[in-house]
Amino acid sequence: MADTSTIEWTDATWNIITGCTLVDEGCRHCYAARMAATWPAVANHPSRKGLARVNAAGEAKFTGEVRFNEQWLDQPLRWKKPRRIFVCAHGDLFHESVLDEWIDSVFAVMALASQHTFQVLTKRPDRMQAYLTAPGDGRGTARGRVTAAWRVNRLRGKGSGNVNDVLPWPLPNVWLGTSISDQTSADARIPYLLTTPAAVRFLSVEPLLGPVDLTHSLTRWCVRCAPWEQPCRIGCENRTGLDWVIAGGESGPKARPMHPDWARALRDQCQAAGVAFFFKQWGEWCPKAALPPDDPMHTTTMGELAGRVHMFSQQEWSFRIGKARAGRLLDGVEWSQMPGKG
Repeated sequence: MADTSTIEWTDATWNIITGCTLVDEGCRHCYAARMAATWPAVANHPSRKGLARVNAAGEAKFTGEVRFNEQWLDQPLRWKKPRRIFVCAHGDLFHESVLDEWIDSVFAVMALASQHTFQVLTKRPDRMQAYLTAPGDGRGTARGRVTAAWRVNRLRGKGSGNVNDVLPWPLPNVWLGTSISDQTSADARIPYLLTTPAAVRFLSVEPLLGPVDLTHSLTRWCVRCAPWEQPCRIGCENRTGLDWVIAGGESGPKARPMHPDWARALRDQCQAAGVAFFFKQWGEWCPKAALPPDDPMHTTTMGELAGRVHMFSQQEWSFRIGKARAGRLLDGVEWSQMPGKG
């Protein structure tokens, strides 16, 4: 829980759910598991204690236990200044062990804290889609349950507006996203995201472990925003397609290098489709072309580079120089685009 954040694309984090389970290769060197297992200030905190361990291979892994940190439930309501809030930076709101009642409460608070923009990121978009599109009327749907909790809290004086107001759905201040790392995870998860009602849909492609083609997922149109060949407006309930793509390389002691062409391809696909692109970081590894002009790697001998150079090909090398030195310039440009309103 923090009302500030060093994550480049958000302003604050709300770790209402902590704990998770490895899903795929993108999770292998999870930063949140590493913190929960090895950082004393985090590992000994009641919200994280016992949720992750270092295995025999020296890798930090979550145990699968999840924790609902109810004491932080109303935290966003205390933050008066509007900000972007990353929900569950150290967990997954749609983990299979998270109760629907917990999710209802989280969505109710997001509805009450309408001054903020909430960024919900999951590796389980199938559950997210099922939760938000379950058939039924009134109280049995997610909208019905969230509306009930929202109105109860309105009666208690939390949030702004009248208790008789109609809750907008999908919530206009909630962005829904899924994490992928390669084409396999993209093909498996993006279809669920595209069929989930959301004000904004986004992808986090981090760590980027291989080339990804998003061409068919970036088109935004629907039959109501005629003419159909024009981009569909953000906020339209019938809109399909992605609104934002975040990409980045891996950080941490066991980070894997990212080929610069993988990041360039995502940038180019987004630009062609008019979709916002955010290049978060190179991570631990940096391509030679992106090295700062005065970086000592330019004059380091091959013998000194042992363990700190990765050759994708004779023409494309990456150097391990650390996240801070590697920076986040892609072909000399800082890409920090955010979803627009049109």
